Amino acid sequence: MDIFIKLSQFLLSLSLLIILHELGHFIPAKLFKTRVEKFYLFFDVKYSLLKKKIGETEYGIGWLPLGGYVKISGMIDESMDKEQMALPPQPWEFRSKPAWQRLIIMLGGVTVNFILAFIIYIGMAFAYGDTYIANADLKDGLLIENKAMQNAGFMTGDKILAVDGEKIAKFDNEINAKIVMGKQILIERNGTQQKIKMPADIIDQLSKFEKGPIVSIRIPFVIGAVAAESKNTMLQPKDIFISLNGEKTKYLDEAKLVLAKNKNKTIPATIIRNQKEERINVVVSKEGTLGVQLGGLGMDSLEKLGYYKVSKQEFGFLESFPVGITKGKNQLIGYGKQLKMIFSPSTGAYKQVGGFKAIFDIFPSYWSWETFWSITAILSIMLGVMNLLPIPALDGGHVMFLLYEIVSGKKPSDKFLENAQMVGFVLLITLLLFANGNDIYKAIVGK
Repeated sequence: MDIFIKLSQFLLSLSLLIILHELGHFIPAKLFKTRVEKFYLFFDVKYSLLKKKIGETEYGIGWLPLGGYVKISGMIDESMDKEQMALPPQPWEFRSKPAWQRLIIMLGGVTVNFILAFIIYIGMAFAYGDTYIANADLKDGLLIENKAMQNAGFMTGDKILAVDGEKIAKFDNEINAKIVMGKQILIERNGTQQKIKMPADIIDQLSKFEKGPIVSIRIPFVIGAVAAESKNTMLQPKDIFISLNGEKTKYLDEAKLVLAKNKNKTIPATIIRNQKEERINVVVSKEGTLGVQLGGLGMDSLEKLGYYKVSKQEFGFLESFPVGITKGKNQLIGYGKQLKMIFSPSTGAYKQVGGFKAIFDIFPSYWSWETFWSITAILSIMLGVMNLLPIPALDGGHVMFLLYEIVSGKKPSDKFLENAQMVGFVLLITLLLFANGNDIYKAIVGK
């Protein structure tokens, strides 16, 4: 069932992005009276799953879910229709239109991608608001168990004050991305501020250790379930440890340290059960465990217990616009930084480039519209930026040649464009194989 939910979200998001992207090409093409022969979701290599011709356009769904396309008459594209291009230009063909119209048609797809992302962020601001913990309220700092972060010099209890000079005002879903893309992090440790320089290859280092958040909030030691073979059957689900062997254990990471020091011992403990403190004795195994499964508490419960103050800011309809636009702008800038890291060999970020499985794995195994729209907005930005790369066969490649034509007044020959398209196609296949090859390699080695 979990994989079905993930797959449903993946296909829905991918289909929505492809259809709207191609619609961005389709609409201006029709406005400029350019014939569109096909409009397809997914590729119809040899045959299609569904198809129906309406007017001059065939609409359909292909069987190969690697993207989608619109086939515009008189345009050198992935179809490589040389027979059509060998005939005299017709008024309804792409090649017969003025350069500025062709430029608008080619920019339509990425324009829709960016507009869609901003609309989603505006809608999310209005529907969900902004939930976060103020950075000033993280009195005991953050949990940092990631080995790569520890190797870089971070420790549990550190407070992240600023990234590259930008003050961190709140702890939210964006904090991990900001840190990993930062060059210098200002922290506070035991009341003293210090700067940590992030390793250039931090992304590569992160991939070598167990997956997990870069930093996260510290949580209490909560019982989720007690194993049948446990020697601590007096424990119950939702019990919260606040001390072990006389040492304060407000957080799980503190409890782990105490248990590690008291292996094979029976020690006193204080727990909170049904909102009351109780004192018990617990048996610590030779592995430093209690024979229990960990449980979790929602942010509301953590707030009631006095761990954190959760802030939620709600926005009216008009207020949502600047909030959503700012969010979209920050995501766009952030993705630009990621691309820069990927194209810088010293960072090792290129090793983490993923294909369809990597995108599939982003979606959770539960259905959440908030999470779905958040991921779809990010993917829309990624699709827009990637399509703008000046690679022949991508929208950016066509735009590059059109800008040359507009500036120089000289149109590249059809033969040159055909050769450039073929080179671009080979580059894209290479990138596709590399990205999906990375997915396969990670699946084999488990990282």
